[in-house]
Amino acid sequence: MNGGAGATHVALPPPAAASPARGRALSRALAGPRWTAFWLVAGLWMVPVLVSSAQTYLLVEQTQGPRLPFLAAFLWQGLPWLFWALMTPAIVWLGRRFPIERRGFLRNVAVHLLANLAMAPGHVAVSALMGRLIGHEHYVKTSFLDVFGKLISMYLDVELLIYWGLLAMVHAADYHRKYRERAVAAAQLETKLVQAELQALKMQLHPHFLFNTLHAIAVLVRKQETQASVRMITGLSELLRMALESAGKQIVPLKQELDFLDRYLDIEKTRFRDRLTVRKEVASEALDAEIPNLILQPIVENAIRHGIAPRASSGSVTIAARREDHRLVVEVTDDGRGLKEGWAGEASEGTGLGNVRARLRQLYPGDHRLAIARRPEGGVLVTVAVPFRPAHAQEEPPRAHG
Repeated sequence: MNGGAGATHVALPPPAAASPARGRALSRALAGPRWTAFWLVAGLWMVPVLVSSAQTYLLVEQTQGPRLPFLAAFLWQGLPWLFWALMTPAIVWLGRRFPIERRGFLRNVAVHLLANLAMAPGHVAVSALMGRLIGHEHYVKTSFLDVFGKLISMYLDVELLIYWGLLAMVHAADYHRKYRERAVAAAQLETKLVQAELQALKMQLHPHFLFNTLHAIAVLVRKQETQASVRMITGLSELLRMALESAGKQIVPLKQELDFLDRYLDIEKTRFRDRLTVRKEVASEALDAEIPNLILQPIVENAIRHGIAPRASSGSVTIAARREDHRLVVEVTDDGRGLKEGWAGEASEGTGLGNVRARLRQLYPGDHRLAIARRPEGGVLVTVAVPFRPAHAQEEPPRAHG
């Protein structure tokens, strides 16, 4: 009887094709950090594998039959080396878990000797099995234990050399990594320290300048010079706004530094009226060069305070900037009474110039110049020279050169 329900056909989905996205994901996985060590170990051990296999194929004469095929030479000589490739992760772990160092020296050496003695028979056993597998006459006719005992007695020194050579490489790599980590950490710490010192030096300028300006405003208020006081207070607020806007910058374009200086000089002109004349001789190519932020204000302030203020007659301050080869040179000149008798260079510098010198040393160690000299015709010439660098990125974080 052939009656029955009709056959039901179930459509099976076609085999999934490897999509490009899946292929890219697999490629990324194989190139990830976990696989990097695998490829490194594999590449390292392929060198002795190929050398040993080629040597056996080319140099070992066969007493019976044709020359040993390369595949047979590869199995005989290559696979025992790959045994050590498989043992490499374990040796790396043992080397880091039990490092050869002063603390625990004897215990750690004993651990590695035991590990070496445990791994060596495995390498020799693989070598004996491969000789039997390829049909080498001696390995086939001789019992496995005899071959094993003869090989391990002949090559025990080689087994020791392989294990301890790998261990030395692990230690060398770890010491190098720790050295690099310490060097990077020290460099980062030094950079942070330099930036903190620079910021501290820069912040000294704000109260130093602020106190001097407030004192000048107080003098005008006592003299009841209302309009001049208001102009100075307005100028001071604008100056502080500019200072706060650039508070996080150690390097600015020269034109920005000169804009700040103009606001400061407006205050001083209000204070000295017709007694102060300011001249500028700035080359156009120098305007976009970088210069330390707030580096010129204390120099100009010194010129006015010590050169112009003590005089009853008028005086002038000249600010010049130009490029000389690979340097930006800025000069501040006054025609005042000059340096005091007994001027002793750095030992005689006050807060302003001392701050300028310290910041230049931090930003351009060994690659700057700050010179203070008497002018033959009277007055003082202060010269600042720093490397000429275009200030392309004005929003870069503070940096230390060195």
